[in-house]
Amino acid sequence: MPTPFDPILRNIVATGYHSHRNATHSDVLTAQILTDLNSRCPAFSEDFGAGRFRVWQNVTGPDGRNTDLLVGAANPDGTPDLRNVRIIIEHKSVVTAHRNRNARCQDIEREMRASHFCNPRTIVVGTLIIGTCPEVLNVPDCVKKHADLYRFETQILPRLSTGDQTLWQEFRTCVSHNTADDPRKTMAYFQRLPVRAMADSHEMGLDYMLYIPMAIDNVNPPRLSTLNGVDPCESYEEMISHICRVYQLRWYGRS
Repeated sequence: MPTPFDPILRNIVATGYHSHRNATHSDVLTAQILTDLNSRCPAFSEDFGAGRFRVWQNVTGPDGRNTDLLVGAANPDGTPDLRNVRIIIEHKSVVTAHRNRNARCQDIEREMRASHFCNPRTIVVGTLIIGTCPEVLNVPDCVKKHADLYRFETQILPRLSTGDQTLWQEFRTCVSHNTADDPRKTMAYFQRLPVRAMADSHEMGLDYMLYIPMAIDNVNPPRLSTLNGVDPCESYEEMISHICRVYQLRWYGRS
């Protein structure tokens, strides 16, 4: 069965490995969300078609840092008017080093707080890919440093994410280890972020936090996983429906 995350999985396979420093997996998730909002949210689709807002990807957001998706009005020079943002979405991933969960969580929290300060009506959404594999081949920070560019691109890259088990031994010093409890702890850490009720634009908080458990180890083909009973596909459908309802409520006064 096709899932909304298939573009991410295909992108990882096509790239060969996952890297949180590379925005391509975020870009394909953004594209999927925009496609679904356009097809399933009449108010959003109508406003987009009428040019009532613009869409920016990887642009400076309210907190002064790059944000993955920003939907809103434009200034005369074509840049986003940060006081008239309708939707802002920040994508994060914690796959290799779960100890970095706090930094990724703070990124979303800063975006949430800055967006609320600029415009409390802004729909603020966070997404998080949570790696569930006990071992991950650290490609961007280790494997690539063990080979010159030619060898990496011609002899190593084609083997990544294909199931070639010899990679574990060949690059055994590049294997990062996660404890069995790390994914759960990462999810629990992010669940401390406040999520506000649909009508509570006066309250500061996220409008939705999407958790995407994935089995990503850069050796085997990536796949969706489950964590704490969370089905990422069901959560995604719930997120799209929630954004649609909140969008209609905050800009048209109806749900």
